[in-house]
Amino acid sequence: MKEVKSLPPSGGLSRAAREALDGTLGDRVSYAEAIRSQHGSSETHFAPSLPDAVVFAESTEDVIFVVRLCAAHDIKLTAFGAGTSIEGQALPVAGGISLDMSRMNRVLAVNAEDFDVTVEAGVTRVALNNHLRDQGLFFPVDPGADATIGGMASTRASGTNAVRYGTMREAVLSLRVVTADGRDIRTARRARKSAAGYDLTRLFVGAEGTLGIITEVTLRLHPIPDIIASAVCGFETLDGAARTVIEAIQLGVPLARAELLDDAQMRAVNRWSTLDYPEKTTLFLEFHGSQAAVDEQVSMVGEIAAANGGGAFAWSSQAEERTRLWKARHEAYYATLGLRPGSVGWATDVCVPIGRLADCISQTKRDLDAASVPATICGHVGDGNFHVVFALDPDAPAEWEEVEAINTRLVARALSMDGTCTGEHGIGLGKQEALVDELGEAVDVMYQIKRALDPRGMFNPGKIFKSN
Repeated sequence: MKEVKSLPPSGGLSRAAREALDGTLGDRVSYAEAIRSQHGSSETHFAPSLPDAVVFAESTEDVIFVVRLCAAHDIKLTAFGAGTSIEGQALPVAGGISLDMSRMNRVLAVNAEDFDVTVEAGVTRVALNNHLRDQGLFFPVDPGADATIGGMASTRASGTNAVRYGTMREAVLSLRVVTADGRDIRTARRARKSAAGYDLTRLFVGAEGTLGIITEVTLRLHPIPDIIASAVCGFETLDGAARTVIEAIQLGVPLARAELLDDAQMRAVNRWSTLDYPEKTTLFLEFHGSQAAVDEQVSMVGEIAAANGGGAFAWSSQAEERTRLWKARHEAYYATLGLRPGSVGWATDVCVPIGRLADCISQTKRDLDAASVPATICGHVGDGNFHVVFALDPDAPAEWEEVEAINTRLVARALSMDGTCTGEHGIGLGKQEALVDELGEAVDVMYQIKRALDPRGMFNPGKIFKSN
């Protein structure tokens, strides 16, 4: 696994700190190695980094207590949601306390008439939509993993629905945050727009837990569409699939989802999910609206696809079939690892202006075809974002060096097209140098904000910036 240089530890927990934790929180604190290992590991390619203790917060008051204790005893603090972040955001590389938010899982208020909901940070995406279903509403941001809402806000998550409904940047109306000095603040009210001061909500969304601990989130909701139809279409060329999505968007087709899987990814998905789709570059599409609107959308995209070398559409509005289809897409990461049992996954992503997407994917595909490491491409092509997943031998250093070089070229390629080094995974541990390449001195401004809000470097050290 890829070694990441650990920061100097916070010195472990002093006797006084442990006594304060145990005396106030009791069995909500764990020093057990198994629990610490769970909170110090990642599904992706980074080596484990164990915390000194794990605290299971059950309220904002618990979070305030832990933050103030960490400030008083110079202890590092890393928030933990579901542990599904890709770039190692939840790894406590400087030790200290891992603050598990999963028990803060209450839906606090559903304002159906206003299309918004307030939840605690530990509520998961699936649990929220199960809660909302009877009210005819849903929360559309779907990164695939059943992540916590607080974690999704912290990493500015996106996903398969972003082409129509946007990302967490658009979805979050307000946050409740505990700051480094233990203050409990709300960044905004529930109004849909405001010109009141700095936009603190957007400051904390995407900050990867480096500026404060999010404890509550107020989100935009949407009505469940009358008709939801999913379609699958194979293409003779990768370029034809990408151009189909681009041309559909340019014609104003309101695609709800537009996912591209290359031939290698389709081969992996077929094996992993027991499907029998043609093993060629394929679009997974979804359409939302009235029956007439969906019929029109399907017809228009079908014509565009045919002109770009696409085959016949296989589509369904049956919930069971749609669930099976998208489950297969969401398990693409594990499907890739299934091509090589015992392998370790390295997932990366970039995002480019949609007009450059076909070129960027095609050039990347040529790079992967020449590589010795199995790799697949899948992406949210409706907004210019795509992922590459490598299946590496954990005991083959040469493979890790090869993938590092491929990833560096991928990022440079995206930046040369005026894109970004990451569309949704975030910076975390893995893309700190790429962030500097992308934004230059703007990163210094980010660091000034970090030092102003967290002068001790207490929150999630080692993430986003190379220095604490």
